[in-house]
Amino acid sequence: MKNPLSLTGKSVVVTGASAGIGRATAILLSELGARVTLVGRNRGRLEETLNKLNGDGHSVQPFDLAEIDSIGGWFAGMATAQGPFDGLVHSAGIGALLPLRALTTAHIEETMRINVFAAMALTKAFSRKRAYHPGAGIVLVASVAGLVGAPVRTVYSASKGALIAFARSAAMELAKGGIRVNCVAPAYVKTEMLDDASSAMLPEQMEKLIEATHPLGVGTPLDVAYSIAFLLAETGRWITGSVLAVDGGYTAQ
Repeated sequence: MKNPLSLTGKSVVVTGASAGIGRATAILLSELGARVTLVGRNRGRLEETLNKLNGDGHSVQPFDLAEIDSIGGWFAGMATAQGPFDGLVHSAGIGALLPLRALTTAHIEETMRINVFAAMALTKAFSRKRAYHPGAGIVLVASVAGLVGAPVRTVYSASKGALIAFARSAAMELAKGGIRVNCVAPAYVKTEMLDDASSAMLPEQMEKLIEATHPLGVGTPLDVAYSIAFLLAETGRWITGSVLAVDGGYTAQ
């Protein structure tokens, strides 16, 4: 029987692969047959992810995506060494919450650098000749914060909104080259980022917030990973410039 979600023989780069959505995505893609290149700052945590992958041919590539000007050369080196890629998942991101009155230039620049500028540089590097196979897919992990406003999320929301706008225009520009570009937009998911956001609230307050805003309850990294795999595989071959809300009903209200 044909499995349209099969990624056998495909090669995919996953950033933020040391934890959370990135780790869950890498594991799932390996289970679907892909060779996965794991990207993150911490080699030790990437090695932990590597040990959870199915199959062989996977690799670990420690890199600090804050080094925007170095992304192009670094990525080109990977493509030369490993051959053209079939997919890119940018899951690395910064999600610190901060009230508008407390914003600093440093906080704004740090958030935009990883959430937006790195995504732009990675997409540019991926789209160069000999770096990808035609029919390849890029999935950028955005957020419902880029679609719906909320307090203490001004910079985070701005970064994810910019990411969505970038993906739509990049999709139009790269379609002729055979590259699809899409976003997934998760709501609250059980990750370390959620734990950080929850630290300023009592557990019962966070529970009530999730119950009030998520009809299907809080999500898991695997819930988001499934949607990413769908967009990368043959199931997403006619989808580009789209934003898939993976939010337990958050944006339906």
